[in-house]
Amino acid sequence: VQLQASGGGLVQAGGSLRLSCAASGRTFSVFTMGWFRQAPGKEREIVASIRRRDGNAYYAESGKSRFTISSDNDKNTVYLQMNSLKPEDTAVYYCVASPSSIITTGSRYWGQGTQVTVSS
Repeated sequence: VQLQASGGGLVQAGGSLRLSCAASGRTFSVFTMGWFRQAPGKEREIVASIRRRDGNAYYAESGKSRFTISSDNDKNTVYLQMNSLKPEDTAVYYCVASPSSIITTGSRYWGQGTQVTVSS
């Protein structure tokens, strides 16, 4: 499975961005997709995930009420809509896919990362 992430960029605090992650290859093996992020000097942390079969979503506390994850299974693409962005959201965002019901730092498939920078 290959993952191609896009949509990062520079935005002012309070603004919005939408990240996209397109999966290709053996996508039938992917059960869950989502996003991790890593800020400079910090550990990688989960942002959100979604189970493709039933749309069940999980959000880390940091993104609840501001971020929305969605999946277009026909396009094998997952989206992360990020609203009310804060400078502390600045990080490299990684798309992740897994054949299991959760994604972790040990998940099998990772995209190349897309930079999100939120200016104050």
